[in-house]
Amino acid sequence: MSCYNSLQFPLQENYLYQARLVTEETTFTALREKLYSTTSRGYLGGDVTGRTATEQTPAGDAFYASDRTGDAGIEQSATEWVRTQLAPTEMSSRGQHAVFEKEHQESSTTDEELIRSGNSTPDYGEKKLPQAIIIGVKKGGTRALLEALRVHPDVRAVGVEPHFFDRNYEKGLDWYRDLMPSTLEGQITMEKTPSYFVTNDAPKRIHSMARDTKLIVVVRNPVTRAISDYTQTLSKKPEIPTFEVLAFKNRTLGLIDASWSALRIGIYALHLESWLQYFPLSQMHFVSGERLIVDPAGEMGKVQDFLGLKRIVTDKHFYFNKTKGFPCLKKPEDSSAPRCLGKSKGRTHPKIDPDVIHRLRKFYKPFNMMFYQMTGQNFQWEQEENR
Repeated sequence: MSCYNSLQFPLQENYLYQARLVTEETTFTALREKLYSTTSRGYLGGDVTGRTATEQTPAGDAFYASDRTGDAGIEQSATEWVRTQLAPTEMSSRGQHAVFEKEHQESSTTDEELIRSGNSTPDYGEKKLPQAIIIGVKKGGTRALLEALRVHPDVRAVGVEPHFFDRNYEKGLDWYRDLMPSTLEGQITMEKTPSYFVTNDAPKRIHSMARDTKLIVVVRNPVTRAISDYTQTLSKKPEIPTFEVLAFKNRTLGLIDASWSALRIGIYALHLESWLQYFPLSQMHFVSGERLIVDPAGEMGKVQDFLGLKRIVTDKHFYFNKTKGFPCLKKPEDSSAPRCLGKSKGRTHPKIDPDVIHRLRKFYKPFNMMFYQMTGQNFQWEQEENR
């Protein structure tokens, strides 16, 4: 039985279709198999009319939702698509996609950098395994959150991303512990690696380390997150295909490529279900990436409460940088210049075809509704898009 069915949250009256989306026990199993398997299948979320027999995709390969059917038709089609069990197929052979996926992987931190980071702390105190981990998501605001938390005197966090539970697990817990900064009694050891949230083995591995570990997930409107993800890679490899090309298996048919990691990461309900098999919701805290920008002190207050910390990081620690478009940290006790995140943060996004954004919003909507119900939080991404 899916652990999702054990969660009891009231359905919001505007989201009545949620009941249809989550009553099937196989829903998340099918979804996980579709999106994590090596598949060349996709999702159709746009207008498709007048298709010939030769244009038909294999049964269960995708679903079609014409704009004329309205949201109800899209939601019903999404349900059917999620429930469909598919046999694995070969990975897409598109060369451009393979090149992009290789680049899309976050660059690995070398052992030397990790050791240097861990040993940069004073000798007093004791190195401990982290009691709290920021597990995701990429391009959601995890770096901003970590830097704000490091202002707190009772938080000690390694600055680099260890990638222990996804890439370096074979090196063992002693290796992992040695990366951590030294802490005194009453201080919390933390780390952040955003790729943990979408790594199949990470929940079980972290649970094996310490079942009481507190987990923090920074989430953001998945459409905006995907564009930001693409923008980061584009800055490193300007020769990659356009966002529009990568987002579709077939642009003419509107076949969305749900296997592209930039899109797959944003299906938060899929990934969360894996974590809830090992951790209760009470050990997870979800930070709104949007609110972290507009109200950093408010979001930080909730995070400090979750971690059992005194609310020390407050509005006096932040200064909004209009050029960057997000808050910067400052020292409240002096007039020194604010400390902002590096030039890799706050990049200008490329202009994306509005039709592509429209189709992606339809694609994500039913999964966003699942996520809202699972967490008991409404992140209001639909309202944000309608502004």
